[in-house]
Amino acid sequence: MIEFFKTQHLIESMVSERIVPGVNYAFIKKKQVFTSTVGFASLMPKVEQLSPFALYDLASLTKVLGTTNVFLKLKEEGKLNFTEPLHEFIPEFKDDRIRLSHLLTHTSGIRGWIPNRDELAAPDLLKAIVSLPVTDEFETKMRYADTNFVLLGLVLEKIYGLPVQDIIMQEIILPAKLKETMFRPQACDCVPTAFTEQGRLLQGIVHDPKARVLGKDCGSAGLFSNLEDLIKMTQAYLGLRHDVLPLKQDTLANLFQVETPKNVHPRSWGWDLRFDPVDLHPLIYHTGFTGTFILIDRLNQTAMIVLTNRIHPSGHNHVFLAMREKIVDTFLKENIYKG
Repeated sequence: MIEFFKTQHLIESMVSERIVPGVNYAFIKKKQVFTSTVGFASLMPKVEQLSPFALYDLASLTKVLGTTNVFLKLKEEGKLNFTEPLHEFIPEFKDDRIRLSHLLTHTSGIRGWIPNRDELAAPDLLKAIVSLPVTDEFETKMRYADTNFVLLGLVLEKIYGLPVQDIIMQEIILPAKLKETMFRPQACDCVPTAFTEQGRLLQGIVHDPKARVLGKDCGSAGLFSNLEDLIKMTQAYLGLRHDVLPLKQDTLANLFQVETPKNVHPRSWGWDLRFDPVDLHPLIYHTGFTGTFILIDRLNQTAMIVLTNRIHPSGHNHVFLAMREKIVDTFLKENIYKG
């Protein structure tokens, strides 16, 4: 039996306490899968019931489910080993200390702030990103930044000669037969995300401003998916399915280890890490700005997937962040006894 009762209560209380309009979530324990759909797809401009098949803007989950997996495939094929300097692929980036490994673990120290970012057209935005300086945080601090994965997307474009989002579809999503995972979905299949400052409702259009400007050249955000497809992908990370991700089991198992230097916040390739409260074995974890998050424990063969929309109808929702942390901590505690 799947018994994450406290975690389940916390997830559903986000709806009853009006922290989010609705939620689709799943727990996986070995061959068992528990799913639930609670609440609404939208509250404005009208209240709409939530479908269990609804597509969500995955935001930064694109980094791990898309971009990172392409890099893992290249590493598996012996085409990269992540020690390659960034400027080998992007000569305009001058600092030769930055390696692909730094970008994959967010330890590059590249400053993320770009003045007037939202007013820049795609070519100017890419030029600004490639020109960003490296700070003294290089290798000494993990600072999560989209910039790292926009640059990794550009590296893939140099290798494949295609836009990064086309590469992700070609190399990862289509071989996995994930029919509801895509970059350009039908609006009617998606939960309405947020209202722009101009009052436009984003539905089936990526929320992240950089991703909207960069389009197919963005490796940091843009994927949409639903609970069913994400369960399949999560089962692949758990080692329960070998027919989804085009990666070897050794490659997936090796994701559950620290790739950052000592005294730096621990991360794997692409993924953040959480640790079991008893024996401290690592779990991979990632969030998306829109309200999506996944936590995967390969050792216990358990996982939690939460798809919700914390920025509807308003983007000012800090209560959600505290609640998300509480949900993750509670899952870790309940997970101890489910080995």
